[in-house]
Amino acid sequence: MSHIFAQPYDYELPPQPTLALIVIDMQRDFMEAGGFGDILGNDVDRLRAIVPTLQRLLEGCRDLKIPIFHTVEGHQPDLSDCPQSKLKRGKGPVTIGDESSMGRILILGEPGNSIIPELAPLPGEILISKPGKGAFYKTNLEPQLKARNITHLLITGVTTEVCVQSTMREANDRGYECLLVEDATESYFPEFKQSTLEMVRAQGGIIGWTAPTEAVLQGLKQWQQSQDS
Repeated sequence: MSHIFAQPYDYELPPQPTLALIVIDMQRDFMEAGGFGDILGNDVDRLRAIVPTLQRLLEGCRDLKIPIFHTVEGHQPDLSDCPQSKLKRGKGPVTIGDESSMGRILILGEPGNSIIPELAPLPGEILISKPGKGAFYKTNLEPQLKARNITHLLITGVTTEVCVQSTMREANDRGYECLLVEDATESYFPEFKQSTLEMVRAQGGIIGWTAPTEAVLQGLKQWQQSQDS
């Protein structure tokens, strides 16, 4: 069986086509100057640094015809799907639904809620809108995965300790074998990212595996060759 060199041990790749890539919340509200993350005082350049790496990974997965899922965190314009506790939490200068230079913050359909152009989904790739941190909560992600017999997930995106980790834990509880791509995820806080990587792979992979993009692409190449032979 093909594998990816990973921590805490090799990640075994399943027979095709039961592997998918999930790209979490690479949206303008979090990634660009003037967006929600920037307004809250975060360094968005930290997140933007992973864009070229994610582009490489997307290209490799597209070449192999691996299903790709993109997510955005966002709410209905009337905020009917946003709990009051989420609206009140943080006490920052702005909150969900407020106006910004990119439209209303974290509202579906607003300019800031769109995925950055460099990573925009291609036709046939699936966009999941999620009202919570995890990609399974009140979404159709799981039915979409089951319809494709997906059992293994490569997980990427932002931020590592919030929406990425939440999604990975949700997936783990549902029986998916998850690998977090180390240099294709990022946090505004480097220590939070590092702690998340360590938590994921602790106790012999209690939540899953981690590996850098180069190891993932090399493993996928060998995986394809084994399928073709």
